[in-house]
Amino acid sequence: MSDKIFTMEFRKIYDLLVKKAVRKMHTPEEVNELICWITGYLPSDLNKLTEEPITYADFILNAPHWNDGSKNIKGKICGVRIETIEDPTMWKIRCLDKIIDELAKGKRVDQIIGKYEKDE
Repeated sequence: MSDKIFTMEFRKIYDLLVKKAVRKMHTPEEVNELICWITGYLPSDLNKLTEEPITYADFILNAPHWNDGSKNIKGKICGVRIETIEDPTMWKIRCLDKIIDELAKGKRVDQIIGKYEKDE
């Protein structure tokens, strides 16, 4: 795990994810709903973690339950095809990036979750 993103503070990444969604007329609550859906964190735990100096890798690695629907997340994010990512931590980071990106592109939270909850 040598990628710089792994050692960045989660709260900084979280702020970037929220800003991306807010710029596109979405709310922090929608971002939180997606983060909680994919990671299994409770909203109260997520709120606490945004105030603590935890790394992004630790946030991902300590997720209570990574959602099984994430296996259906495919496509490109940051120029990389998600299906080809071998590092499990980076794969999870990119899956989270992808669903926030879909929110920012105008999809509703229920559409995003519904799309990936399906067994394919």
